[in-house]
Amino acid sequence: MRQHLRRFLTVFVLAALLLITSCASQPPSRFEQAQQQSTQRGASAVVKESTSGGSFNKFFPQGGNGYQRVYTQEKKGFAEAKLKKDGKEVAVMAISDTLNNPTAIKKFEQSTEKIAGYPAVQQGSQATAILVNNRYQVKVLSRDPSFTREDRQDWLEKFNLNGLAQLK
Repeated sequence: MRQHLRRFLTVFVLAALLLITSCASQPPSRFEQAQQQSTQRGASAVVKESTSGGSFNKFFPQGGNGYQRVYTQEKKGFAEAKLKKDGKEVAVMAISDTLNNPTAIKKFEQSTEKIAGYPAVQQGSQATAILVNNRYQVKVLSRDPSFTREDRQDWLEKFNLNGLAQLK
């Protein structure tokens, strides 16, 4: 009888522990943590009305004078190209639709600088961005110390900004 009682208690305790631990909340996985962090920063999922990334490609500047443009990423609401000189990456150029990240517009509200007539901001020491038609963020990021703030501004002016402003 004692042996049956001991087995019953052992099974009961194990079942109770299993039930308790399975109901306990688990810490978020690394993917859930990344999603939570990006949502807290104001990024959201891609909205349906967002412009397709492929439609941005025609607004990027051409290469030339030793520079080569290499498209690297294209998705809904975003397109990116690397700028290479002598085979070395010197900058990254990007166009993004702020419908996917409305808080991106806020940084331009206090802008006193303009590039090609559009509000501009410096983002740290290696990025310059402008806001076109209060919707499209055009950004150039230096990837090499030889590519200066003035270079970033020159390349921003080479984008077909008037064409981008007409994009719906």
